[in-house]
Amino acid sequence: MKVQSLFVNLPVADVARTRAFFSALGFGFNPQFSDDKALCMVVNPQIHCMLLDRTYFQTFTHLPAADARAATQVLLALQLDSRAAVGEMVARALALGATAPNPAKDHGFMLQHGFCDPDGHTWEVFWMDPAAAPPIV
Repeated sequence: MKVQSLFVNLPVADVARTRAFFSALGFGFNPQFSDDKALCMVVNPQIHCMLLDRTYFQTFTHLPAADARAATQVLLALQLDSRAAVGEMVARALALGATAPNPAKDHGFMLQHGFCDPDGHTWEVFWMDPAAAPPIV
């Protein structure tokens, strides 16, 4: 068995607002799987986020959808290609109305920061040089 791709599904309150927010961050969408109740955001060719209207999301589960503003259900981590890219994405997200849940943390081999999108989902944005990481003891 080999996993070929990953589709993360998240509930959102307003599909149009969500499209505008992530479009402004530079993400694209697969129109084949996007409509007025669902967006298929392309992170890269193997990773996608299905951003689903909350009511539509609920049709996929018998459990209630978590409110990301009240509880952490998942942390989504995006590895970027440079330290500067981390700062640029977070600054752009904040300018678009996102919030920063934590200050940036510089570990030397890794810089991490992040933002909470308009629905409260936490996106950890980081750059890392694995070769410079300290060994795990």
